[in-house]
Amino acid sequence: MTDFRFFATTPKAMEDILVTELKQLGAQHVKPALAGAYFDGNLETAYRICLWSRIANRVFLNLSRFTVTSQEDLYDGIYKINWFEHMKPDDTFAVSFNAKSSKAINNTHFGAIKVKDAVVDQMRKKFHKRPDIDTKHPNIRINVYLNGEQATLSLDLSGDSLHKRGYRDISITAPIKENLAAAILYRSNWPKIAAVGGSLIDPMCGSGTLLVEAAMMAADYAPGLQHKHFGFLHWKKHDAALWQTLLDEAEQRKQAGLKKLPTIVGFDQSRRAMNSALLHIDNAGLADKIHVECRDISAASAADSWQAGIVVCNPPYGERLGTHAAMQTLYRQLGETLKTEFTGWQAAFIISDSELGFRLGIRSQKPITLFNGALECKLLRCNIEPKNFFIPKAKNQQERLTQVINTPTEIDPSAEMFANRLQKNSKKIAKWCKRQAIHCYRLYDADLPEYAVAVDVYQGEKTWVNVQEYQAPKTISAEKANARLSAAINVIAQHFSIPKTQVFVKVRSKQKGIDQYEKQANQGRFEIITEQGARFYVNFSDYLDTGLFLDHRPIRQKIQQQALNKHFLNLFAYTGTASVHAAIGGAISTTTIDMSNTYLDWAQRNMALNKTQSNNQFIRADCMEWLHNAARQSNTQRYDLIFLDPPTFSNSKRMEDNFSIQENHVALISNAAKLLSDTGTLYFSTNFRRFKLDNDALTGLNIRNITPQTIPEDFARTPKIHYCWEITH
Repeated sequence: MTDFRFFATTPKAMEDILVTELKQLGAQHVKPALAGAYFDGNLETAYRICLWSRIANRVFLNLSRFTVTSQEDLYDGIYKINWFEHMKPDDTFAVSFNAKSSKAINNTHFGAIKVKDAVVDQMRKKFHKRPDIDTKHPNIRINVYLNGEQATLSLDLSGDSLHKRGYRDISITAPIKENLAAAILYRSNWPKIAAVGGSLIDPMCGSGTLLVEAAMMAADYAPGLQHKHFGFLHWKKHDAALWQTLLDEAEQRKQAGLKKLPTIVGFDQSRRAMNSALLHIDNAGLADKIHVECRDISAASAADSWQAGIVVCNPPYGERLGTHAAMQTLYRQLGETLKTEFTGWQAAFIISDSELGFRLGIRSQKPITLFNGALECKLLRCNIEPKNFFIPKAKNQQERLTQVINTPTEIDPSAEMFANRLQKNSKKIAKWCKRQAIHCYRLYDADLPEYAVAVDVYQGEKTWVNVQEYQAPKTISAEKANARLSAAINVIAQHFSIPKTQVFVKVRSKQKGIDQYEKQANQGRFEIITEQGARFYVNFSDYLDTGLFLDHRPIRQKIQQQALNKHFLNLFAYTGTASVHAAIGGAISTTTIDMSNTYLDWAQRNMALNKTQSNNQFIRADCMEWLHNAARQSNTQRYDLIFLDPPTFSNSKRMEDNFSIQENHVALISNAAKLLSDTGTLYFSTNFRRFKLDNDALTGLNIRNITPQTIPEDFARTPKIHYCWEITH
């Protein structure tokens, strides 16, 4: 049989895999090139590569090479070919034209038209009939590549790109092509793992491409068996008998290979993805060979009967998942699942962000570059063994806390002291909580220097614990701080007999130039608790504070007791808890003012939860500006009871100037006092520990420090948690 010159294309960075594959399939004189490889062989070689190559996109049969310095040269070079040897006058054809560094023709569309004209003119002159153009499913595909002045004319034997195996539904978008999936499997040593019976698991299988490609590879299943539109099928030199022989051989090999297929399993949390995977697996004729199951990554595991092998996947990234924080969380969870469920296995992941791969916490071999379309990616390959495990360095406090909660660390020897102190404090505070009907309280506040945390207990439908870690001094190493915090979380969960998912951890540090209410997360989950007859929504995950300041419990109770038949004003209202207590106490009206839509909405929800009868008004405004304007209007409503609890500092974009409680408190109190009725009472509170009240500047007011009366028993160890004054005319 005559030998021909061919060129097979492949995505960048896969050329060496293609070269190996071509040699294994009988190609001669294989020479790698950018995004492909040249080779020699007969027609059987070309057919075999079209049928069996898992890496190639297209296979071109070279017809001629000629010089092009003008448009006429291109036309003449195409016209010289006897096209009747390749196609019939009533066939359809398509032309693909690419040019590089050409002075003669730089418009690919124009070049394709010149090629088409030469073919049509020749056929029309000989047969008075011309073939038609069909760009979707032509009988013949002609390819011209013009590099400088050198044109290469070829027939495309593959037809549709060979990566289109035929099992994937064209309406379902998949994140990777079939030949990239095959490259991942080759690079991950899957053929050798499969040969010895090793299993393959894709814990985020999506539409199942890796699963199907792995099964076809392990079963000696030719990827082209279901390819529908080969370019040579209508070529006049096509050898149909030879092709059928190769198909029969491939089918026999497939049937034999399927009988010894190892375990191949896919998991995905998306039911929609599962349906796509099942469809593709069925289309490939592998319905009883691949197991897929709807499972979250945290629930992925191997059955005892599955022989250890490889975990391989294409984790979501970029627009497939959303925020960088969400991606970090996913990769961290994937790493934890591998460490706990797949020790002794191998793993391989293709990722676009190396930093995300670091979040896995497993040391990998040297990354391999691959391209997913135009996107450069890295293939990470790991041996899942304890010696390769590490805790990634956290980029911020929130990430560190997540790691501490989820990553077991060596228990600190002093943990027993902490457990004993929790037990002692619980016993001491129990009677007081029962007597006062208190369900939310501070149990522990840095009682032991080794455990510098505050522990707040919230009892509702469940018991939740909010742990605030005070920032460790520089003399304490990060490892020691992490170990103690991890031990504290374990002790707390055991003390209350609750899962760690009901223990929430945050770091208390000095707020430098930021609002104290800066958002920490975005879970949007609220729980309901009860306080002295009032019900409130609290949030443990999204903010530094939960929505309920426990140290203000006494002042809220005082407001409730004094609110009957009064008009109440709540400034810097946060989540409106004082307004709720006033309404429950029988206030005629409540006015709740805050600059944040988030907290004002929260306040309205709190009020609605309690179904009060008061006239309740909610105003979104800068309290400084609102007070300044209201105090200067003669017809402004007067209030019998005012609660003023500003933040220590704020530089919110919604405010014209930065706010500082020390600098602005005189103006605040003075303006608020102007809104007091003659017999009204203003309660002013601040948690700024270095605060000094300027009595001399606040003339004409009776000011009484009532701080000791407003510090509850559970905060007795930290009496400077806040200061509070009662102010009247």
